[in-house]
Amino acid sequence: MKRTSLFSAVLALFAAVSCQRTYVTYEQYGAKGDGRHDDMSAIAAAHEAANAKGLPVKARDGATYYIVAGNQTAVIRTDTDWGKAKFIIDDAAIPLDTALYPRCFRDPVFRVESTLEPYEIEGLEGGLRKGQPSLGISLPCRSLIRVENDTHRVYIRKGENQNNGVPQQEMLVADADGKIEETSAVIWDYERITRAKAWPIDTTLLTLRGGIFTTIANQAVPEYWYYVRGIVINRSNVLVEGLTHYVEGEPEDHGAPYYAFIWPIEAADVTVKDCLLTPHRIYWTIGSAGIPARMGSYDLGANSCVNIRWENIRQTIDIDNLAYWGLFTSNHCKNLTMERCNISRFDAHMGVENVTLKDCVFGHMGMRCVGFGRLYMENCEVHYNSFILLREDYGSSWDGEIIIKDCIHKPYFGSPAITLIDGANNGDHDFGYACCLPQSIECHNLVIDDIGCEATDPCYLLGTFSRDAHASGLEPYPIKGTLVLDNVRTTSTKPIGLSQNPDLFSGYVLK
Repeated sequence: MKRTSLFSAVLALFAAVSCQRTYVTYEQYGAKGDGRHDDMSAIAAAHEAANAKGLPVKARDGATYYIVAGNQTAVIRTDTDWGKAKFIIDDAAIPLDTALYPRCFRDPVFRVESTLEPYEIEGLEGGLRKGQPSLGISLPCRSLIRVENDTHRVYIRKGENQNNGVPQQEMLVADADGKIEETSAVIWDYERITRAKAWPIDTTLLTLRGGIFTTIANQAVPEYWYYVRGIVINRSNVLVEGLTHYVEGEPEDHGAPYYAFIWPIEAADVTVKDCLLTPHRIYWTIGSAGIPARMGSYDLGANSCVNIRWENIRQTIDIDNLAYWGLFTSNHCKNLTMERCNISRFDAHMGVENVTLKDCVFGHMGMRCVGFGRLYMENCEVHYNSFILLREDYGSSWDGEIIIKDCIHKPYFGSPAITLIDGANNGDHDFGYACCLPQSIECHNLVIDDIGCEATDPCYLLGTFSRDAHASGLEPYPIKGTLVLDNVRTTSTKPIGLSQNPDLFSGYVLK
């Protein structure tokens, strides 16, 4: 009898230990998951506990977590598996007429953070030089670094959203010996460095998997008050996989814009893959120049990042639906890669260094950028009148090389002119840096599918860039280099010309 009781007690203890959770759930901290009760406090508490215990978080399949508390953020520092759970982020419920509103619309629902503390760097006050291979100092570990010179401004924007620019800055990745990785090479000369801040790069991978998120769109007036109501990633070495994001309830004529739902900021080595996302409607407002301007909302983006990769990203709305803004944007980034993505736009504001796009389709807003280094596109399709548009508001500049291989250019019906690379810079604006066109352009096996377009002129390799080849302006615009063409043809058999402004490109050597 005693032996049986002892055996039973051992079995019970063993069962209790075996059943002990190795992960944290939202229900443990009070979440209902019924789609009606606000679960935000429980979600935040669960992640706080998981962070303290070093345990992953797992959502309950079949649950619908309702989130309306707009001034609270769940901090993620451990692996999180949202599985097939649903999340409703009700931004329409955020009050627009109380003291809560100005704070809550800028608070992300989730923020992925590192346990490693950022640090200030000393010893760079004397400046940096373009292409400099090393910082000349040692670091505690491989780190992501922002260098800044606040005595000089760059990206001084032109147009309806004109502004005074930002302090000269860029992101670098350097190892413990201070060696700068080639994919984040220094792009400018810095007479001085007024601040250098570093974020240690985590060596362990943090993963976010699954989850079906639905944003009930805000009902605010159409002004430049961006909502930040998704997942902000402030940690390096992160994988986001298998996430779905829908947007519902957008008014047709008004609403405040959104920053990206998945948004790495000051991060390196991040991959986002196998995700289904949703673009936002286009709304109009009055820009800083006092004239009407379209407001951009995004569902995918990156700011001040290095080594970011997107794979198999799709969107819920037709990529050629003109009522919706482009899906993707970035600022101050380096070494961006997209593969097997089908989205309405790739757009790199305020500079990018090194872009690789493979097996992608870009819809009605096309491929837009300004920047530096190597821009490589392979097996891509673009549905815009220009295959590559160099952004006019930042000087239509690319300081480096462009390589296009095995691609299709399918301009939309009614395109006024069809060009391979286009932009505008008439020389009347100082952007804070010297603008130029690529030193090398290579185009191999490009098909321009122009059947059905209304354009009557030939297709052109380069636009006019709104520039008089013989005029001198405030902003110099070096235009010289090599142009390599190999099997570039139109389906309509229209001829392909250099440019409607050929004198501007007399410095190019055609090979």
